[in-house]
Amino acid sequence: MSSVAPYSPQHVASIYRRLLRLSLNWAVRRDIWRKQALEIRANFDANKNVTDPREIRALIIEGERQLAVNRHPDPYIPPSRPGGSKFERNVPPRLDKPVDGDY
Repeated sequence: MSSVAPYSPQHVASIYRRLLRLSLNWAVRRDIWRKQALEIRANFDANKNVTDPREIRALIIEGERQLAVNRHPDPYIPPSRPGGSKFERNVPPRLDKPVDGDY
């Protein structure tokens, strides 16, 4: 009988990346963020050899809970991404329709 893992490594990696981005939203300076990033990595490394499915599920739930509890009210959005300050600032005009009077 084969047993399927109750999680995927991609899901765990996603939680890790989201926790790093979340901590970057809260840290003002990069040196402060680096310390937090090392703590996050240490937490993940401490649990990398866990094999009990119940314990893995509890760790994943705890990671998701940390993401929800520490969510930033005004997260950083890169300027050119949707929602950023430069997104579609200078949209080029559409050339498929004639402009008033041009035929």
